[in-house]
This record gives sequence, C-alpha cells and structure tokens, in this order.
Amino acid sequence: MAFELPDLPYAYDALAPYMSAETLEYHHDKHHLAYVNNGNNLLKGTEWEGKSLEEIVKGSYGRNQGLFNNAGQHYNHIHFWKWMKPNGGGKKLPEKLAKAIDADLGGYDKFRDEFINAGVTQFGSGWNWLAVKDGKLAIMKTPNGENPLVHGATPILGCDVWEHSYYIDYRNRRPDYLAAWVDHLINWEYVEELFDKAR
Repeated sequence: MAFELPDLPYAYDALAPYMSAETLEYHHDKHHLAYVNNGNNLLKGTEWEGKSLEEIVKGSYGRNQGLFNNAGQHYNHIHFWKWMKPNGGGKKLPEKLAKAIDADLGGYDKFRDEFINAGVTQFGSGWNWLAVKDGKLAIMKTPNGENPLVHGATPILGCDVWEHSYYIDYRNRRPDYLAAWVDHLINWEYVEELFDKAR
C-alpha cells in the first residue's frame, strides 16, 4: 500500500502558542513528506508491497532498516497529527480512559510525570508512548522511528521528541515542550478511540 501524506486535521496556526505554524510547516510538509517519499521508493519490489502500514512496520523491523525507518516514522506521524488538537490536553479525559489510567498507572498526575519523564530521558531522537501491553496501559519510550508495535504493544498516544518537533519553538528545552504538549495539546478523544480498539 503506497504511503500518502495526510492533511493536517487543523490549520497550521491552530496549535499556537504551544506549537507554531512554522514548526508544523517544517514538520508536516518537509519531514513527514520525506518519510512518505523515501518509504514509497524503498517499498517498491519488496515482499511488503501491497501490505498494510502496520504489516510493513512489523515485517520490516530488524530485516530492512531503511524501509522500517521511513514506514515507522510515517505510522508515528499519521497518528501524531491526530494526537493533537487546539485546546486539548490536561485532565479532561474521557471517563473510561481516566479509570484505566487510575487503575494501571496510579492516576493522572503519576501518568503525566512518567510520560513526560520518558520523553525527557529518551536519549537522542525518539518517542515517548502510552501503550496497551498485555491488556494494561504502560508508559514506553523508543529510539528513532521505533514504536510499541514492534515490542508487542499497541500505541494509543505518542509524542515526538525528535528535535524538529520542538526546536523552533523551545530550542533545547525539551521538558518545557513535553509539559506544554501534555497540558495543552493532547486530543484525548482520539486516544480513547485507539484505546477502545486496542482492547
């Protein structure tokens, strides 16, 4: 299945001041587009041509690094744009998801601290995640384009901690970016939608 760059689900300036139009223009129009174009070139003639994106990500992991890097980042970014919305974030969680966070992670405040810490402590480029693993919620982090799919889990929320995601707006202040992202940008309804599917 050929990769396609999705449209952003909001205007470029809709996430300001927490994420600027300039960041979204570079991140979506240049970085994500590059993963799409490179991924499509690397997909040609492989055994994964015609497969779903999830199958390509899982199948190429550890077997075709170039394809995996681009397919993984394409998968991550398709969801990343939907994991954000204007006036999102904070404690306004759907009830079912809030109950699961209470039960599995010790409550929202503990989740927030551990999720942000996973992003802050991811050395170099990568992602921090809220995932469903063995039927329970778990906080994870991965390097580069990896995601929980290749570690036996299903991602339901992920934050991009590659520098291109925050450097224009926050320079080297990754902790401030992560705090702003959690407190003001998370689209909890989309997280719940993925949570329902993952269970």
